[in-house]
Amino acid sequence: MKDLLWLIVLILLIGWLIGFIGFGQLVGNLIHILIVGAVILAVLGLVRKI
Repeated sequence: MKDLLWLIVLILLIGWLIGFIGFGQLVGNLIHILIVGAVILAVLGLVRKI
């Protein structure tokens, strides 16, 4: 389950980078939802580890 959580974080980060670099201002601030989701899942994963 932990590996799946980190896989989702990685996919969200890659999607954010592609959207941010590839589309720039076309997509606007909506692409940052992906980075927020990735950070929340990463923090959740770290908290569950403790």
